[in-house]
Amino acid sequence: MSLLITSSRSVLRQVKSYSVFQCPAIHEGNLSSVLRTLYRQSSTFCVGLPCCRSSCWSWQCDLQSSRHIGLWSSHQNTPTLKTVTDVAKFIKERATNVLVMVGAGISTPSGIPDFRTPGTGLYDNLQKYNLPYPEAIFDIHFFMMDPRPFFALAQDLYPGVNYKPNVVHHFLRLLYEEEKLQMVYTQNIDGLERLAGIPDTKLMEAHGTFATASCTLCGKMHNSNKVKQAIIEGDIPMCEATNCKGKVKPDIVFFGENLPPSFWDYHQHIHFTDLLLIIGTSLEVYPFAGIADAVGTQTPRVLINLNAVGSLGRRTTDVILTGDLEESVHSLVRELGWEEKLKALEKVYESKQINEE
Repeated sequence: MSLLITSSRSVLRQVKSYSVFQCPAIHEGNLSSVLRTLYRQSSTFCVGLPCCRSSCWSWQCDLQSSRHIGLWSSHQNTPTLKTVTDVAKFIKERATNVLVMVGAGISTPSGIPDFRTPGTGLYDNLQKYNLPYPEAIFDIHFFMMDPRPFFALAQDLYPGVNYKPNVVHHFLRLLYEEEKLQMVYTQNIDGLERLAGIPDTKLMEAHGTFATASCTLCGKMHNSNKVKQAIIEGDIPMCEATNCKGKVKPDIVFFGENLPPSFWDYHQHIHFTDLLLIIGTSLEVYPFAGIADAVGTQTPRVLINLNAVGSLGRRTTDVILTGDLEESVHSLVRELGWEEKLKALEKVYESKQINEE
Protein backbone atom coordinates (compact mmCIF):
# COMPACT_ATOMS: atom_id res chain seq x y z
CA MET A 1 0.00 0.00 0.00
CA SER A 2 2.88 2.35 0.75
CA LEU A 3 4.11 1.93 -2.84
CA LEU A 4 0.66 2.86 -4.13
CA ILE A 5 0.51 5.94 -1.90
CA THR A 6 4.03 7.00 -2.94
CA SER A 7 3.18 6.56 -6.62
CA SER A 8 -0.11 8.42 -6.24
CA ARG A 9 1.51 11.33 -4.39
CA SER A 10 4.28 11.59 -7.01
CA VAL A 11 1.78 11.81 -9.84
CA LEU A 12 -0.51 14.21 -8.00
CA ARG A 13 2.41 16.51 -7.13
CA GLN A 14 3.22 16.79 -10.82
CA VAL A 15 -0.41 17.36 -11.76
CA LYS A 16 -0.73 20.13 -9.16
CA SER A 17 2.46 21.79 -10.42
CA TYR A 18 0.76 22.59 -13.72
CA SER A 19 -1.02 25.89 -14.12
CA VAL A 20 -4.37 26.19 -15.88
CA PHE A 21 -2.55 27.37 -19.00
CA GLN A 22 -0.25 24.35 -19.01
CA CYS A 23 -3.01 21.76 -18.63
CA PRO A 24 -3.41 21.18 -22.40
CA ALA A 25 0.19 19.87 -22.38
CA ILE A 26 -0.91 16.76 -20.47
CA HIS A 27 -2.13 14.12 -22.88
CA GLU A 28 -5.58 12.73 -22.22
CA GLY A 29 -4.20 9.28 -23.01
CA ASN A 30 -1.31 9.70 -20.59
CA LEU A 31 -3.52 10.92 -17.76
CA SER A 32 -5.87 8.04 -18.40
CA SER A 33 -2.97 5.59 -18.14
CA VAL A 34 -1.98 7.13 -14.79
CA LEU A 35 -5.45 6.63 -13.41
CA ARG A 36 -5.74 3.12 -14.78
CA THR A 37 -2.37 2.15 -13.30
CA LEU A 38 -3.32 3.48 -9.87
CA TYR A 39 -6.67 1.68 -10.11
CA ARG A 40 -5.03 -1.64 -10.98
CA GLN A 41 -2.54 -1.29 -8.13
CA SER A 42 -5.19 -0.32 -5.61
CA SER A 43 -7.58 -3.05 -6.78
CA THR A 44 -4.90 -5.70 -6.39
CA PHE A 45 -4.21 -4.48 -2.88
CA CYS A 46 -7.86 -4.36 -1.91
CA VAL A 47 -8.86 -7.80 -3.23
CA GLY A 48 -7.88 -9.43 0.05
CA LEU A 49 -9.71 -6.93 2.23
CA PRO A 50 -13.25 -8.00 3.15
CA CYS A 51 -14.32 -4.40 3.70
CA CYS A 52 -13.58 -3.47 0.07
CA ARG A 53 -16.04 -4.18 -2.70
CA SER A 54 -14.33 -4.22 -6.06
CA SER A 55 -17.49 -3.08 -7.89
CA CYS A 56 -17.78 0.00 -5.67
CA TRP A 57 -14.05 0.74 -6.04
CA SER A 58 -14.30 0.40 -9.82
CA TRP A 59 -17.30 2.74 -9.97
CA GLN A 60 -15.48 5.39 -7.92
CA CYS A 61 -12.37 5.10 -10.11
CA ASP A 62 -14.38 5.42 -13.33
CA LEU A 63 -16.19 8.44 -11.91
CA GLN A 64 -12.95 10.20 -10.94
CA SER A 65 -11.33 9.23 -14.24
CA SER A 66 -14.14 10.82 -16.25
CA ARG A 67 -14.04 13.90 -14.07
CA HIS A 68 -10.30 14.50 -14.40
CA ILE A 69 -9.93 13.48 -18.03
CA GLY A 70 -12.61 16.01 -18.90
CA LEU A 71 -10.19 18.74 -17.86
CA TRP A 72 -7.98 17.78 -20.78
CA SER A 73 -10.65 16.81 -23.31
CA SER A 74 -9.52 19.56 -25.67
CA HIS A 75 -6.24 17.68 -26.19
CA GLN A 76 -7.70 14.43 -27.54
CA ASN A 77 -6.53 14.93 -31.12
CA THR A 78 -3.09 13.44 -31.69
CA PRO A 79 -1.01 15.52 -34.10
CA THR A 80 0.25 13.97 -37.32
CA LEU A 81 3.93 14.80 -37.72
CA LYS A 82 5.84 13.76 -40.81
CA THR A 83 8.56 16.30 -41.55
CA VAL A 84 11.06 18.43 -39.69
CA THR A 85 8.75 21.38 -40.37
CA ASP A 86 5.91 19.59 -38.60
CA VAL A 87 8.15 18.80 -35.64
CA ALA A 88 9.31 22.40 -35.37
CA LYS A 89 5.74 23.70 -35.49
CA PHE A 90 4.67 21.27 -32.77
CA ILE A 91 7.57 22.32 -30.52
CA LYS A 92 6.85 26.02 -31.01
CA GLU A 93 3.08 25.89 -30.64
CA ARG A 94 2.26 22.95 -28.39
CA ALA A 95 5.21 21.30 -26.67
CA THR A 96 6.05 22.35 -23.14
CA ASN A 97 7.56 19.09 -21.88
CA VAL A 98 10.07 17.68 -24.35
CA LEU A 99 11.73 14.56 -22.98
CA VAL A 100 15.10 13.97 -24.64
CA MET A 101 17.08 10.72 -24.88
CA VAL A 102 20.64 10.98 -26.17
CA GLY A 103 23.48 8.54 -26.76
CA ALA A 104 27.07 8.43 -27.94
CA GLY A 105 26.11 9.62 -31.42
CA ILE A 106 25.72 13.22 -30.23
CA SER A 107 29.31 13.25 -28.98
CA THR A 108 31.02 11.93 -32.12
CA PRO A 109 30.93 15.40 -33.76
CA SER A 110 32.97 16.56 -30.74
CA GLY A 111 35.61 13.96 -31.57
CA ILE A 112 34.62 11.31 -29.02
CA PRO A 113 34.21 7.85 -30.61
CA ASP A 114 31.06 5.90 -29.93
CA PHE A 115 31.32 2.41 -28.47
CA ARG A 116 30.17 -0.02 -31.12
CA THR A 117 30.84 1.28 -34.65
CA PRO A 118 33.06 -1.36 -36.35
CA GLY A 119 36.57 -0.10 -36.91
CA THR A 120 36.18 3.32 -35.30
CA GLY A 121 34.21 2.59 -32.12
CA LEU A 122 35.79 2.73 -28.68
CA TYR A 123 35.53 -1.01 -28.14
CA ASP A 124 37.46 -1.67 -31.36
CA ASN A 125 40.29 0.63 -30.28
CA LEU A 126 41.15 -0.60 -26.80
CA GLN A 127 43.96 -2.98 -27.74
CA LYS A 128 46.52 -0.65 -26.22
CA TYR A 129 45.00 -1.31 -22.79
CA ASN A 130 45.67 -5.06 -23.07
CA LEU A 131 42.17 -5.99 -21.92
CA PRO A 132 40.85 -9.57 -21.77
CA TYR A 133 37.71 -8.28 -23.56
CA PRO A 134 36.69 -4.70 -24.55
CA GLU A 135 33.89 -4.29 -22.01
CA ALA A 136 36.32 -5.08 -19.18
CA ILE A 137 37.32 -1.42 -19.09
CA PHE A 138 33.90 -0.72 -17.53
CA ASP A 139 33.69 -3.92 -15.48
CA ILE A 140 33.82 -3.21 -11.74
CA HIS A 141 35.41 -6.59 -10.97
CA PHE A 142 38.19 -6.03 -13.50
CA PHE A 143 38.64 -2.48 -12.21
CA MET A 144 39.25 -3.78 -8.68
CA MET A 145 42.02 -5.99 -10.04
CA ASP A 146 43.55 -3.48 -12.44
CA PRO A 147 42.23 0.11 -12.53
CA ARG A 148 44.93 1.42 -14.87
CA PRO A 149 43.06 0.92 -18.17
CA PHE A 150 40.02 2.84 -16.96
CA PHE A 151 42.07 5.72 -15.56
CA ALA A 152 44.04 5.91 -18.81
CA LEU A 153 40.77 6.22 -20.71
CA ALA A 154 39.39 8.69 -18.15
CA GLN A 155 42.47 10.84 -18.59
CA ASP A 156 41.44 11.35 -22.22
CA LEU A 157 37.66 11.53 -21.70
CA TYR A 158 37.53 13.84 -18.68
CA PRO A 159 34.96 16.58 -19.38
CA GLY A 160 36.42 19.88 -20.46
CA VAL A 161 39.94 18.56 -21.07
CA ASN A 162 40.05 17.49 -24.72
CA TYR A 163 36.48 17.80 -25.94
CA LYS A 164 33.79 20.45 -25.97
CA PRO A 165 30.02 20.54 -26.64
CA ASN A 166 28.79 20.74 -30.23
CA VAL A 167 25.63 22.09 -31.84
CA VAL A 168 23.51 19.20 -30.53
CA HIS A 169 24.44 19.91 -26.92
CA HIS A 170 23.82 23.63 -27.38
CA PHE A 171 20.44 22.83 -28.94
CA LEU A 172 19.50 20.92 -25.79
CA ARG A 173 20.48 23.96 -23.74
CA LEU A 174 18.33 26.10 -26.03
CA LEU A 175 15.32 23.86 -25.38
CA TYR A 176 15.88 24.57 -21.70
CA GLU A 177 16.24 28.32 -22.28
CA GLU A 178 12.97 28.32 -24.25
CA GLU A 179 11.22 26.50 -21.37
CA LYS A 180 10.47 23.49 -23.55
CA LEU A 181 12.71 20.94 -21.86
CA GLN A 182 11.29 18.39 -19.46
CA MET A 183 14.44 16.28 -18.93
CA VAL A 184 17.53 15.07 -20.75
CA TYR A 185 18.26 11.39 -20.23
CA THR A 186 21.78 10.66 -21.45
CA GLN A 187 23.79 7.47 -21.80
CA ASN A 188 26.99 9.48 -22.16
CA ILE A 189 29.65 9.79 -19.51
CA ASP A 190 31.59 12.58 -21.24
CA GLY A 191 29.72 15.32 -19.37
CA LEU A 192 29.20 17.49 -22.46
CA GLU A 193 25.52 18.04 -21.68
CA ARG A 194 26.54 19.42 -18.30
CA LEU A 195 29.26 21.58 -19.89
CA ALA A 196 26.71 23.00 -22.31
CA GLY A 197 24.72 24.26 -19.33
CA ILE A 198 21.97 21.72 -18.77
CA PRO A 199 21.22 22.12 -15.03
CA ASP A 200 21.16 19.14 -12.65
CA THR A 201 17.40 19.44 -12.27
CA LYS A 202 16.96 18.75 -15.99
CA LEU A 203 19.70 16.18 -16.47
CA MET A 204 19.75 12.45 -15.77
CA GLU A 205 23.17 10.93 -16.49
CA ALA A 206 21.91 7.35 -16.56
CA HIS A 207 25.34 5.76 -16.79
CA GLY A 208 26.98 7.99 -14.24
CA THR A 209 29.05 11.13 -14.16
CA PHE A 210 32.53 12.54 -13.69
CA ALA A 211 31.01 15.35 -11.63
CA THR A 212 31.25 13.32 -8.41
CA ALA A 213 33.64 10.64 -7.16
CA SER A 214 33.64 8.09 -4.37
CA CYS A 215 35.66 5.24 -2.90
CA THR A 216 34.96 1.82 -4.39
CA LEU A 217 35.40 0.19 -0.96
CA CYS A 218 33.93 2.39 1.76
CA GLY A 219 31.81 4.67 -0.44
CA LYS A 220 33.26 7.92 0.95
CA MET A 221 32.63 10.90 -1.33
CA HIS A 222 35.75 12.74 -2.47
CA ASN A 223 36.47 16.16 -3.89
CA SER A 224 35.86 15.78 -7.63
CA ASN A 225 38.42 18.47 -8.51
CA LYS A 226 41.17 16.64 -6.63
CA VAL A 227 40.20 13.37 -8.29
CA LYS A 228 40.22 15.04 -11.70
CA GLN A 229 43.67 16.51 -11.09
CA ALA A 230 45.06 13.14 -10.01
CA ILE A 231 43.68 11.37 -13.07
CA ILE A 232 44.90 14.04 -15.50
CA GLU A 233 48.37 13.77 -13.98
CA GLY A 234 48.32 10.02 -14.49
CA ASP A 235 47.87 9.02 -10.84
CA ILE A 236 45.38 6.61 -9.30
CA PRO A 237 43.37 8.48 -6.62
CA MET A 238 43.21 6.64 -3.32
CA CYS A 239 40.70 6.96 -0.49
CA GLU A 240 41.50 9.50 2.23
CA ALA A 241 39.44 7.72 4.90
CA THR A 242 41.36 6.31 7.86
CA ASN A 243 42.35 2.66 7.41
CA CYS A 244 40.77 2.48 3.96
CA LYS A 245 42.95 1.59 1.00
CA GLY A 246 40.21 1.73 -1.60
CA LYS A 247 40.57 3.27 -5.02
CA VAL A 248 38.52 6.35 -5.80
CA LYS A 249 36.80 6.57 -9.14
CA PRO A 250 34.37 9.02 -10.73
CA ASP A 251 30.78 7.87 -10.24
CA ILE A 252 30.54 6.22 -13.65
CA VAL A 253 28.17 3.25 -13.65
CA PHE A 254 30.17 0.11 -14.39
CA PHE A 255 28.89 -3.29 -15.39
CA GLY A 256 27.93 -4.89 -12.09
CA GLU A 257 26.77 -1.60 -10.52
CA ASN A 258 23.27 -0.18 -10.16
CA LEU A 259 21.95 2.77 -12.12
CA PRO A 260 21.25 5.95 -10.11
CA PRO A 261 17.96 5.50 -8.19
CA SER A 262 16.56 8.68 -9.74
CA PHE A 263 16.84 7.08 -13.19
CA TRP A 264 13.57 5.28 -12.53
CA ASP A 265 11.76 8.58 -12.11
CA TYR A 266 11.11 8.40 -15.83
CA HIS A 267 8.04 6.31 -14.97
CA GLN A 268 6.53 9.52 -13.59
CA HIS A 269 7.98 11.89 -16.20
CA ILE A 270 6.49 10.09 -19.20
CA HIS A 271 2.93 10.80 -18.08
CA PHE A 272 3.58 14.50 -18.68
CA THR A 273 5.74 14.21 -21.81
CA ASP A 274 4.20 15.78 -24.90
CA LEU A 275 7.14 15.03 -27.23
CA LEU A 276 9.94 12.46 -27.04
CA LEU A 277 13.12 13.46 -28.84
CA ILE A 278 15.68 10.67 -29.39
CA ILE A 279 19.09 11.71 -30.71
CA GLY A 280 22.20 9.69 -31.51
CA THR A 281 21.52 6.39 -29.78
CA SER A 282 21.27 2.80 -31.00
CA LEU A 283 18.59 2.01 -28.38
CA GLU A 284 20.35 -1.30 -27.72
CA VAL A 285 21.26 -0.85 -24.06
CA TYR A 286 18.56 -1.52 -21.47
CA PRO A 287 17.00 -0.32 -19.25
CA PHE A 288 17.78 3.04 -20.89
CA ALA A 289 16.27 2.03 -24.22
CA GLY A 290 13.04 1.05 -22.49
CA ILE A 291 12.12 4.71 -22.01
CA ALA A 292 11.32 5.00 -25.73
CA ASP A 293 8.65 2.32 -25.49
CA ALA A 294 7.33 3.47 -22.11
CA VAL A 295 5.95 6.82 -23.31
CA GLY A 296 2.25 6.91 -24.18
CA THR A 297 1.23 5.68 -27.60
CA GLN A 298 -0.28 9.09 -28.34
CA THR A 299 2.98 10.90 -27.59
CA PRO A 300 4.93 11.82 -30.75
CA ARG A 301 8.37 10.23 -30.88
CA VAL A 302 11.00 11.93 -33.03
CA LEU A 303 14.22 10.11 -33.88
CA ILE A 304 17.22 12.09 -35.12
CA ASN A 305 19.84 9.49 -35.94
CA LEU A 306 22.08 8.13 -38.69
CA ASN A 307 19.52 5.37 -39.27
CA ALA A 308 16.30 3.98 -37.83
CA VAL A 309 16.66 2.09 -34.54
CA GLY A 310 14.56 0.31 -31.95
CA SER A 311 10.80 0.33 -32.36
CA LEU A 312 10.76 3.76 -34.00
CA GLY A 313 8.53 3.72 -37.05
CA ARG A 314 5.97 1.29 -35.64
CA ARG A 315 3.66 3.98 -34.30
CA THR A 316 1.69 6.41 -36.41
CA THR A 317 3.02 9.22 -34.21
CA ASP A 318 6.68 8.42 -34.98
CA VAL A 319 8.92 10.71 -37.03
CA ILE A 320 12.30 9.45 -38.27
CA LEU A 321 14.88 12.01 -39.43
CA THR A 322 17.94 10.09 -40.64
CA GLY A 323 21.31 11.39 -41.76
CA ASP A 324 24.05 13.52 -40.25
CA LEU A 325 23.10 14.58 -36.73
CA GLU A 326 24.50 18.09 -36.91
CA GLU A 327 22.79 18.78 -40.23
CA SER A 328 19.48 17.42 -38.93
CA VAL A 329 19.67 19.56 -35.78
CA HIS A 330 20.62 22.63 -37.83
CA SER A 331 17.55 22.00 -40.02
CA LEU A 332 15.32 21.77 -36.96
CA VAL A 333 16.82 24.95 -35.50
CA ARG A 334 16.20 26.81 -38.79
CA GLU A 335 12.59 25.66 -38.87
CA LEU A 336 12.17 26.80 -35.27
CA GLY A 337 13.63 30.20 -36.10
CA TRP A 338 16.22 29.80 -33.34
CA GLU A 339 19.41 30.24 -35.38
CA GLU A 340 20.47 33.52 -33.80
CA LYS A 341 19.66 32.25 -30.31
CA LEU A 342 21.77 29.15 -30.91
CA LYS A 343 24.71 31.22 -32.15
CA ALA A 344 24.43 33.44 -29.08
CA LEU A 345 24.58 30.40 -26.78
CA GLU A 346 27.66 29.09 -28.59
CA LYS A 347 29.38 32.46 -28.23
CA VAL A 348 28.58 32.60 -24.51
CA TYR A 349 30.12 29.16 -24.06
CA GLU A 350 33.26 30.07 -26.00
CA SER A 351 33.69 33.30 -24.03
CA LYS A 352 33.31 31.41 -20.78
CA GLN A 353 35.98 28.91 -21.83
CA ILE A 354 38.41 31.68 -22.79
CA ASN A 355 37.91 33.43 -19.43
CA GLU A 356 38.49 30.20 -17.50
CA GLU A 357 41.73 29.58 -19.39
